[in-house]
Amino acid sequence: QVQLVESGGASVQAGESLTLSCSASGSPMVYTCMGWFRQAPGSEREGVASLSIDDSTDYADSVKGRFTISQDNAKNTLYLQMNSLKPEDTAMYYCAIDHWCTFPRPNWGQGTQVTVS
Repeated sequence: QVQLVESGGASVQAGESLTLSCSASGSPMVYTCMGWFRQAPGSEREGVASLSIDDSTDYADSVKGRFTISQDNAKNTLYLQMNSLKPEDTAMYYCAIDHWCTFPRPNWGQGTQVTVS
C-alpha cells in the first residue's frame, strides 16, 4: 500500500504560478504511473496530467502549455508546476498512483485546494 500526501495549494490571482507537491511513501516503486486530478464543486473529478515510468506525459487539453508534471525519484515526490493560472483552474487537486495510466484503481491523496481569483 502507498500513501500520498499533497501540499502546495493556495489562493492566488489569475496569471500567477503555483507548484503542487505529492509525497509518496510505502511502496510507490511498484506502481508505474502517477498523476494529478482535480475536482471543482459540483463537477466530476477530471484528469489533469500523468507521468508514466518511461517518463511519457499526458495532459488535459485545458492545461497544455501551462502545466508541467515532473517527479523527483530520489524524494519519491511528484510535482505539478502550474503557470498562467485561470479562475477555471480552481479545484481540489488530488495526486494518484496506479499500475496503469488509465488509473482504473488508483490510490489517492487527500487533496490540496487551489483557488484562483
